[in-house]
Amino acid sequence: MESSSSQLDNPPERVSNRLAELIGALIALMTLTIPVVAIAYFSSSSLQVLPPPGYSAPMMTRP
Repeated sequence: MESSSSQLDNPPERVSNRLAELIGALIALMTLTIPVVAIAYFSSSSLQVLPPPGYSAPMMTRP
């Protein structure tokens, strides 16, 4: 009966703490990297900037 009382003295809290720390680290890593990747993906240099409606750009003439 002493062996069952010794098991109660050391509950398996460390394993769950390690798992929680790992999950927290993964969430933190994703929180930091996903916005940077999304900004880099959606901000391409091939975007065409159009003037607002009703705006006419001045015409350039050659001398």
